[in-house]
Amino acid sequence: MKWLRRVGIGLVLLVVVVAISLAVWEPLASQSAEAPPPRDYDVVIVRDDFGVPYIYGATDADVAHGIAYAHSEDDFATLQEAIAMTRGRLGAMTGADGAKTDYALHLLRARDTVARDYDAQPADVRALLDGYAAGLNLYAARHPGDVRLAKLFPVNGRDVAAGFVLRSPFFFGLDSVLGALTANEALPLEASGRLPNAPNVTPAGPSEIEKGSNAFAVAPSRSTDGATRLVSNSHQPWRGGVAWYELVVKSGEGWHFAGATFPGVPYPLLGHNRTLGWTNTVNRPDLIDIYKLELDESGDRYRLDGQWRTLEKHRVWLRAKVGPFVLPVPQTLYRSVHGPVIVNDQGAFAVRYAGIDQMRMVEQYYRLNKARDWAEWEAAMRIRGVPATNFIYADDSGRIAMIYNAMFPDRRPGFDYSKVLPGNTSRAIWPREVPWKRTPMVMAPASGFVINANHTPFWAAGPGSEMNPADYSPLLGIERNVTNRGTRSIELMAADSSISRAELEAIKYDTAVSRQSWAGGWFDNLLKVDDQGDDQVRAAKALLARWDWNYDGQGPADAIAVLLLREGNRCHYRNKECVLPFDGLKRSAEHLAEHFGRLDPPLGEVLRLRQGDVDLPLDGGPDVLRAMALWDVHDDGRLAVRHGDSYLMFAEWDRAGRVSSQSIQPFGAATTRPASPHYADQAPLFVRKELKPVHFWPSDLRTNAKRAYRP
Repeated sequence: MKWLRRVGIGLVLLVVVVAISLAVWEPLASQSAEAPPPRDYDVVIVRDDFGVPYIYGATDADVAHGIAYAHSEDDFATLQEAIAMTRGRLGAMTGADGAKTDYALHLLRARDTVARDYDAQPADVRALLDGYAAGLNLYAARHPGDVRLAKLFPVNGRDVAAGFVLRSPFFFGLDSVLGALTANEALPLEASGRLPNAPNVTPAGPSEIEKGSNAFAVAPSRSTDGATRLVSNSHQPWRGGVAWYELVVKSGEGWHFAGATFPGVPYPLLGHNRTLGWTNTVNRPDLIDIYKLELDESGDRYRLDGQWRTLEKHRVWLRAKVGPFVLPVPQTLYRSVHGPVIVNDQGAFAVRYAGIDQMRMVEQYYRLNKARDWAEWEAAMRIRGVPATNFIYADDSGRIAMIYNAMFPDRRPGFDYSKVLPGNTSRAIWPREVPWKRTPMVMAPASGFVINANHTPFWAAGPGSEMNPADYSPLLGIERNVTNRGTRSIELMAADSSISRAELEAIKYDTAVSRQSWAGGWFDNLLKVDDQGDDQVRAAKALLARWDWNYDGQGPADAIAVLLLREGNRCHYRNKECVLPFDGLKRSAEHLAEHFGRLDPPLGEVLRLRQGDVDLPLDGGPDVLRAMALWDVHDDGRLAVRHGDSYLMFAEWDRAGRVSSQSIQPFGAATTRPASPHYADQAPLFVRKELKPVHFWPSDLRTNAKRAYRP
């Protein structure tokens, strides 16, 4: 019996040793990064009534340092996830979902791209990135108890740059392709574009995110007072790695910009400076090609142009946090001349995508920030680093434009690029991108306005001012889909020959569904569904038949119509055929009956803005201009919105060319700091469709500053 006792003790000791090893191996196996060169940063942070940071520095690098520090004060938890992502350690912080992102980082060789190209970046770009990294390091050093992962700090400019390289292709759908290939699922190959469907990690946002936005620009010829107006109405998650953070920056080197950024980014990504501004909406051209490789019997070689080539292989160890432990997960990565390769039960598939293996977007966004006129701004666009996203532009001269920006692959005729391509011929491998001059754009249209709401660029400026689809090769893969928001925007803008500021606000906050849109047909079809003798479905159809086609919260059918539009948008936004959904009608009716005791509760009782103790009613819905796209269903049956109208800015240049702007966010400047007065202080304004001033000019800020300090 003694030997049994000794064996038992030995097993216990072994378990203890293994447990300790799993708890401590990850930081021991991780290498610390080299900090940026030491430097004294000259920066002042000023906070206004809503806690929005106004960052003033002697140089642009000083400002970037202040951006990082101010953002850390408000949301250091999310910033750390952004940094862990760039190091391949997100799984050690967040678990299995984070490990998926770490896999993508290694598969796409984002760190290799940065290692190769970082030193070739202009000196001012590297100084900006290092200044931002130094700001993160300073906050971490002062608040060691807030650091979530050992050896995560210090960080440097290379870490910041790697975040750009990894994130960019996820915004036009690379994640959905990689996810399908790794899961042995059918590929999401639609000629009009692939739907982004990222896991809840920092490259592109949470699962089922329907990346959207509305954007409007009105020229002086169309406005009642001769002003030029730009409306930025991004639809992003309200929390997490791609939630907007508002800021205003000003340096002694001429950088002066108001807008918003993402965690891990050292400058605003949209907004305005003194003379010009832009906003973005996600576009969905076909920018990804998949090739099936012909492997030999060993699986170590693939055939290309009649010759066998070695399939590159590389072993990595992913990290996956499970409770107190971090599990090591081995993965083998593959690569061919086409790009990264995924091997599954169906074979080996190579992936080639727009903007592959480059980091020019880092410089491009910085140059856009500092451009002073259209010529300088277009020169920045010609850098061709941002692989996809629409740009809606306006400036103090009255110029407006809508650019369907994409790094279109320069594909050769003879292949169906909407399907899996043969991997054994180099003729199917595009060698370069299409030049800038072939980018679709609407410039200074006669209509005096441009819009986009995540739909085809061929509906952008109203009748008589649109681009001709026949002018563009089908090999570009330009989307033809039209959202309800796009249809409704054109209807409202085209019907108003002289648009005032108040009328433009009313258009942006519109809550109606157009009968001419896809949603019009969707609701017509819903009313044709056979109720199959189900009294609840019959009652739901009768209620829907009385709906006024508006999510303004005034009609008895608004709540059930919101649930049903969400059902339809799941398939429409993915370019799939929508079938007559008896089940959708049944689910929606059952939900309302169970939680509200009726099918016709007021919309504001069902659709809610919730943050901490704040619980407020909302209007709007999926794919309407007052966008409430996605929600969490809480235990009480309420729909707590988590994605939709997010950062909203109205900017205008008056007749004299002086700029002013107003903005709003759903929560506040400090969305992860419950003790902060700015945790949800903008929520009441957001719900009431009111805006707050942006104190762009220092003279305006002086009378509205609440606190000024040096980091």
